Amino acid sequence: MNNPPPTASPPPPSGACRTPRLTFLNLVRTLRPRQWAKNIVVLAAFFFALGDKQQHLSPLMFGWALLAAALFCVTSSAVYIFNDIVDRQRDSAHPVKRLRAIASGAIPVAMAWTVAFILLGIGLGGSWLVAPEFALVVSVYVALQIAYTLWLKHVALVDVFVIAFGFVLRAIAGGFAVNVTISPWLLICTFLMALFLALCKRRHEKRLMEETQLLNLRPSLKDSDQRLFDQLIAIMAGAVIIAYAIYTQWPDTVAKFQTTHLSFTIPFVIFGMFRYLDLVYRQAKGDQPEYILLTDIPLILDILFFGACVWWIIIVA
Repeated sequence: MNNPPPTASPPPPSGACRTPRLTFLNLVRTLRPRQWAKNIVVLAAFFFALGDKQQHLSPLMFGWALLAAALFCVTSSAVYIFNDIVDRQRDSAHPVKRLRAIASGAIPVAMAWTVAFILLGIGLGGSWLVAPEFALVVSVYVALQIAYTLWLKHVALVDVFVIAFGFVLRAIAGGFAVNVTISPWLLICTFLMALFLALCKRRHEKRLMEETQLLNLRPSLKDSDQRLFDQLIAIMAGAVIIAYAIYTQWPDTVAKFQTTHLSFTIPFVIFGMFRYLDLVYRQAKGDQPEYILLTDIPLILDILFFGACVWWIIIVA
């Protein structure tokens, strides 16, 4: 007597093959540790105040600056998870973002919410240990990012300004963390540079939308075109260079550092802008500025030479 053919077993339920190690790796990816490089801006106030002859900042305060940057990393990761939860359906149609752990279903939404709240509690709670003013800035940053995720990122051009303001808040928070006064020019340069990077990123996304014909990847870009972004990027590139050049020779800057030789660092800023524009236009790499800054050898060397030059002028000379 012949046995009946075996019937196909039903597929395992979602998550049945999810091992603890794989879940952990997916959670780490969801935190976007590569984007923690953005929080280096929190350290800017410490480094620029270190050579300020008027503030006498102790090198020991670097520990507080590092703690502040770490808390911003934790808080920003909570924001990234919140963004991925809200955008999971749209991300699932994106050629790259569909691989994100939440959009692909590798991490359950309930687990993502739990991790987000835990990280937010650590970030906001720990910020009070640094300084009340620092905690206030972190809270404003979180509120701004929530508004960005739910609404502002869908408004053309407003979205890039929100991104830039986020970097300004990081710089302000770094000043409160080490209790130093921040030069307005540092905030201006931070804002202009962040706006430049955000515009380059949007230009890349607009090009991707036109190539893939997926117009819902970012609704705020539907009515824009690459020519507009090309002009805005050119404006911001020039504005960054001019603003930094003025900052190096501003009377308050000269009085604080007791030198006019910071102008020798201007060529490094110009080269950095030129190199980034080359990557954006010739190699189409404007979509992930944090990845570029961590992997492009010419840019890394330029930043190191810039830092060494600043250190020599302010500390040694």
